Amino acid sequence: MANLLNWPLVKPRARVIIDNDYSGDPDDLVQTAHHLLSPTVEISFFVPSHLSVGDPWDATEHQASNAEKVLRKLLATMGVEEHFTIHRGAEKAIVDRATPRDTPAARAIIAEARRTDTDLPLFYAAGAGLTDLASALLIDPTIAERMTLVWIGGPEYPELAPPPPGANGPEYNLRIDIAAAQVVFASGMAIWQVPRNAYRQVLLSYAELIASVGTQGTLGAYLQKSIEAVMERTGKIGFNIGETYAMGDSPLVTLTALQSAFEADPASSFYVLQPRPVIRDDGSYGMVETRLPPIRVYTQIDNRLTFSDFFAKLQLWARDHG
Repeated sequence: MANLLNWPLVKPRARVIIDNDYSGDPDDLVQTAHHLLSPTVEISFFVPSHLSVGDPWDATEHQASNAEKVLRKLLATMGVEEHFTIHRGAEKAIVDRATPRDTPAARAIIAEARRTDTDLPLFYAAGAGLTDLASALLIDPTIAERMTLVWIGGPEYPELAPPPPGANGPEYNLRIDIAAAQVVFASGMAIWQVPRNAYRQVLLSYAELIASVGTQGTLGAYLQKSIEAVMERTGKIGFNIGETYAMGDSPLVTLTALQSAFEADPASSFYVLQPRPVIRDDGSYGMVETRLPPIRVYTQIDNRLTFSDFFAKLQLWARDHG
């Protein structure tokens, strides 16, 4: 089901596999709701995936299972759960760069990449670690040439941006499974990367959350409460997050669904072609892999388009569904 808004003039232009760690930061709920309301993409299936071991968002050993529950709650809130397929991801990172987690999710990724009954290009939209994609590539390396990864993750490139104040250790999504990122980057797959300096720019104000999200029916209220739960949680431990929230996963929508009409591309967001680096075991970038094609590294996302489109679609959904 690709057109929840029932727009007869808008047809899918791409397929998207959505991989996110739904038991973590709820920015993925905003991204997923936005993707669901974007009829130019056909969502092949969802991969609810794991976090880092002991992650404060979810310190259990069943993070992917918990992620699936959160995703199903969002789909149920919208009343569309029966229309979409979920393939739960692995509960743990790969053990090394040669050994996949042979899960139904990995096999589903391979099957979708191998499809010959459609000409729609395939994007793998990941707002988390890359365990399941890496596992699929290890099982069948030939699928690398059959899809494009859009990944929210990785640290700043030193020549493009400095790290944020107080940053230490590997970037959050990379830390989930560094070996998996190493596999994916070494595969030669086309990569559109949104590193930390770019995804940190996608800021939604609390006023916008209240006025433009929370007022928009059952779905908007649910999303507002999800973000406010983080504000309450952090406040209890004495951490003041201020009046903005980074919707860091929302570029997954901008770059896949909100492309230009002619010469389709994310024309309003800015990127550079960066020589493909090797990812070191500590999560930093190493030497350039000259035998593989460069990657797109996004430096600025069109926030105006991203949020204006999201607010409008929420309003239209609330009008028809409450």
